[in-house]
Amino acid sequence: MGVRRGIRGGGVVVGAAVLAVVVASGPATSADQWRPRPGTLYISDLPTTESWRAAPVSRGWGEAYDCPAGWPAEPAEVNVWHRDFTTAETAFAQQKVVAFPTEAEAIAFADAARRDYADCVNRPQPPGVTATGYDHGVVDVEEGATLQGMHTFNANNPERPDFNYLWGVGRDGDTVTLVLWSSYWGDPPVAAWKKTLRTAVNKLY
Repeated sequence: MGVRRGIRGGGVVVGAAVLAVVVASGPATSADQWRPRPGTLYISDLPTTESWRAAPVSRGWGEAYDCPAGWPAEPAEVNVWHRDFTTAETAFAQQKVVAFPTEAEAIAFADAARRDYADCVNRPQPPGVTATGYDHGVVDVEEGATLQGMHTFNANNPERPDFNYLWGVGRDGDTVTLVLWSSYWGDPPVAAWKKTLRTAVNKLY
C-alpha cells in the first residue's frame, strides 16, 4: 500500500457531507440507444463487516462522494447505471457502470477516473483538515482494476475526526465500473473491498 501525500489548507471541503456531488445525466434521446444492463453487485457481494441495505439499480450517474466536482465534464447520457448501498449509520457505497460505444473510450475513461481519484488528496481542505492519499494496488481481473483511497482527519471535529474513502475502477472490454465506499467509522476494508471490486468486474459480462 503506497501513501501519496497529505495536505492542509483552506477552501473546498472534501469531507463526507460536502463530497456529495451530482454528476450530470440526461435522458436518452431514444430508448433503443440503451444496451442491456451489465451485471451489478448484490448486497451479498459487499463486505459482511457491516449490515447493508440497497436501493434498486437506476439509470444515470446518481449522486456520490466523488471528489472531482462536475466530473466527468461531459458525461455519457445513455448506458450508465448506478446502485446505492447504505448502512444504518456509518457507511455508504455505490457502484456505477458505464458502457461505451468503443473499447478505446472505455480505456480513456478508466484512466481519467484513476487520475482524478489520485488527485483528490491535492484538493484544498478546510482549516484543520489533513488529507492523505493511498494507492492500494491492482486487482487482477478481466482488463484490470485498481483500488485507491483517501483518509481525512479533521482536528476541529473531536467526535468524528476521521473519514475514509475507497475508489475502485475496473474494466471489462468497453464497460467500466466504479465501486465506491466511504465511512467515518473504523479502518477501510481494503482486502474485502478488493474482493468486491473483483466481483463487480466479473459480473459485468
